[in-house]
Amino acid sequence: MSSRLLLRLILLVQALIACAIAAGAAWAGAGPWQAVAIGVMSVVLVRLAINANNFVMSRRVASPSPPRHQLGPVAAMRMLGEEFGASMLVSSWHMPRARPHTRIHPDCSTPPVLLLHGYGCNSGYWAHLTPLLDAAGISHATLDLEPLTGDIDGFADAIEEGATRLLRAAGAQQVIVVGHSMGGLAARAWLRRHGSAQAARVITLGTPHHGTCLATFGIGINAMQMQRAGVDGPACTWLRELAAHEDAATRARITSIYTHHDNIVAPQTSGHLEGARNLELGGVGHVALGRNRRVLALVMDEIGRVPTACPAPPVLHGAA
Repeated sequence: MSSRLLLRLILLVQALIACAIAAGAAWAGAGPWQAVAIGVMSVVLVRLAINANNFVMSRRVASPSPPRHQLGPVAAMRMLGEEFGASMLVSSWHMPRARPHTRIHPDCSTPPVLLLHGYGCNSGYWAHLTPLLDAAGISHATLDLEPLTGDIDGFADAIEEGATRLLRAAGAQQVIVVGHSMGGLAARAWLRRHGSAQAARVITLGTPHHGTCLATFGIGINAMQMQRAGVDGPACTWLRELAAHEDAATRARITSIYTHHDNIVAPQTSGHLEGARNLELGGVGHVALGRNRRVLALVMDEIGRVPTACPAPPVLHGAA
């Protein structure tokens, strides 16, 4: 089952539950609009409780936050609100409607960008980054990594095909890959299987490079491949083998952007990848990494740091 169909089914179930609660409220004497509000708010509050619980669970296995990234109560509530809003918008609007797409711009001053979503998501996750790429005239493409619960190594060939198609369409030699969460691991699996010749840069957002304890609650092969045995425990075998196949040159191609308040990747320092360019943040949740303006600006800045993709102009030989 695709993530798009699964999300639509979840939305349908939520709508049916809201209708049932509204009907019960009306039967109990509530007015029509009041009953509808009770039904809708009941579902919204459950979604909010799930988000809040993710933060609670992640704190139990959290790495210490550096003093400069520690949050007060108001900032913590603001972060929860942003994460809840991002989760609702992405899962209830962008992803159920999304289709993988490719957009080519004539400007070749920046390599084209291939966008890889995370676990349980699809190409709709990038609804806030793609307009920025369009505004900057940067060619890009999105992929849906399927099956939902598949082997991360199994995504490598689809990424290779997507990168090749994008490069051919854009007339470029190398691609920048941006991966959120599991998408960053899929990008590294792609580098291991197909080499780094086509990769100008790999930028990961909230990727559990050393695993996350919360992956034990996930289902599927990919969830098992992201597991970690406790705060001080080792990453799973798959992650250790992935790291063992990377040399210094490969790591130097990677930028890892992560947040010390990630509510899915815990311990949060799992986002730090040795030998890569590591950029740490605070006050941002896991899903909100794809919507937060500060993070998006950082991603665009990293993309802009990559050397030009334009082919060298022909050498003109004058008459002797």
